[in-house]
Amino acid sequence: MQQSTCTMPPRRPIPTPDHLLDAPLNQLLAETGVEVINSAIPDREFFGAVVQHKNGDVILAMPTGRSELEHDTMARYLLAQVFDIDLPKLPAPFVTTEV
Repeated sequence: MQQSTCTMPPRRPIPTPDHLLDAPLNQLLAETGVEVINSAIPDREFFGAVVQHKNGDVILAMPTGRSELEHDTMARYLLAQVFDIDLPKLPAPFVTTEV
């Protein structure tokens, strides 16, 4: 007799809004298991993308050559989107699109 098993994706910890905004970014990424990759998109208006796979893995694609402040701010904002953390919308000209 075969025994079937169902493997559930690992549950990722969801940070609190305060922790999302205050923790060092490297610590936050490690705690949530988010992988950061460099994006090859050269468009100056592209500030990053976040993808959550069906298995729960989260990939954060960030453009290179940006200031540390911009990188940090956009990474946290995108993480808030994927973890459904309510933050105020970014001011114009920033726009997010969910697909």
